[in-house]
Amino acid sequence: MNGNGYSRMEAEYIWRHHRHETKDNQCSSALVKHIKAPVHLVWSLVRRFDQPQKYKPFISRCVVQGDLEIGSVREVNVKSGLPATTSTERLELLDDEEHILSIRIVGGDHRLRNYSSIITLHPEVIEGRPGTLVIESFVVDVPDGNTKDETCYFVEALIKCNLKSLADVSERLAVQDRTEPIDRI
Repeated sequence: MNGNGYSRMEAEYIWRHHRHETKDNQCSSALVKHIKAPVHLVWSLVRRFDQPQKYKPFISRCVVQGDLEIGSVREVNVKSGLPATTSTERLELLDDEEHILSIRIVGGDHRLRNYSSIITLHPEVIEGRPGTLVIESFVVDVPDGNTKDETCYFVEALIKCNLKSLADVSERLAVQDRTEPIDRI
């Protein structure tokens, strides 16, 4: 573990894929989740820019305008209980080879201004079976009246819920899929 609480491998992936240019009025963070399901299965959920509600519990509906490609925009309806009802998000990057998805929020009735996130998936072995290391990072403006700590805490809480749900859905699918153990040589 390094000083930030990440393993050497996690820190390497964060350094390689999750560097955000952070201005004085912004906060940024990276969160890590280990999922007991193979990368291809987890990626099949994450890559669906048009269906984030498959694993994101705060999203009730999503409509994509036009074809699903870089630059596509989705209108997301947020479930009640959060300080928002809609979010407009643009697909910045979708890399099926490297398992990288990046989005930017471009509108909506919330306080997440200049928000962008990157989520990467990396294969790993967990308890002798195929698993996935998921890293999600973000950068966002700190709204007037809030501190950097408050803003990061709020966004991290949302991402943690999304990552837990992603793990729950993926692991449930993996059990149904009955992935075989990886032989150790």
